[in-house]
Amino acid sequence: MKCYLSRNYKGVSSSGYKAKTDMEDLMAGWGFRNIGLKRTFYPHVIVSFVLTLFGVLKALVCLRKGDILFLQYPLKKYFSFICNVAHFKGCKIVILIHDLGSFRRKKLSVSQEIKRLEHADYIIATNPAMQQWIKDRHCQMPVGHLGVWDYLSVARPDAHKELPSPPYQIVYAGALSRRKNAFLYSWGEKIEGYSVNLYGSGFFLEEAKGREHFRIKGFVQSDTLIESVEGDFGLVWDGDSVETCCGDFGEYLQFNTPHKTSLYIRCGLPVIIWERAALAPFVQSNRLGLCIGKLEDLNRLLLSITVEEYREMRNNVLRMSDRISKGFYFKQAAEKAIAFLQTTNQ
Repeated sequence: MKCYLSRNYKGVSSSGYKAKTDMEDLMAGWGFRNIGLKRTFYPHVIVSFVLTLFGVLKALVCLRKGDILFLQYPLKKYFSFICNVAHFKGCKIVILIHDLGSFRRKKLSVSQEIKRLEHADYIIATNPAMQQWIKDRHCQMPVGHLGVWDYLSVARPDAHKELPSPPYQIVYAGALSRRKNAFLYSWGEKIEGYSVNLYGSGFFLEEAKGREHFRIKGFVQSDTLIESVEGDFGLVWDGDSVETCCGDFGEYLQFNTPHKTSLYIRCGLPVIIWERAALAPFVQSNRLGLCIGKLEDLNRLLLSITVEEYREMRNNVLRMSDRISKGFYFKQAAEKAIAFLQTTNQ
């Protein structure tokens, strides 16, 4: 039996929780059995702790020999304990990585991270770059990859939206705190011939250079954003600088799969991404947008785009939007993991 462990989430507005709840919904739809408690959304710390504990205990009691248990990593509490008990009961573990603590958060050393990952029987990294990073650190377990996050929503972008022309509007969505997005405060002075629509909270317009180029749209629920986004491209960029993606958050783009990339695709927006990001090859090979070295490149690139080029990018994005709305990439990765474990178990 294929199974998974649901849990309590302290909120559903963050992209991190959205990715995890989407994966749970996909597994439930494929007939996987939730061996934990029913998913809840209580914000209280003590209530959340108790629900997590009882969910883990219930899961371990319900596990049966031969089960394949999918865990979403990191599971902040009880990860090693769950894996050890599952193996003792004759089960296999597949982990789907959402985040690596040894990168931006620095909560684990690289060797500690690899040791934790080796509790699994099969690892699904989020993209080929992360997959290779894990292999290069001599992880002993088999490693596959996802590709890009699937993104569930009943909402649909307007497929018949009129094709835009310069000046274009670029969308930047997410948590807009200075800690992760310091580049926003200097970006404005580099902008020529386009504007930026900011969706989210935490940005202080009065402190930004070139603030006349920004439009503050505030926080918008993802379903609403998919149907009503105002913009022509979605930007994936993190860190301190407009010259490159640097700092802990910026450099992490070389291995991470930002969930906002999938949100932009679901919105029907061609993607603009740092050329050294882990997802740049995905955007490039599927012709989903533009890969840039620095934000100043946009002044030239946006003016050079023809109507036909934009139409092709948007059509490709709409096809990809349909694909990730159905769980294509997680299904593909999960099937490979299951097939591997069933083959090696014979």
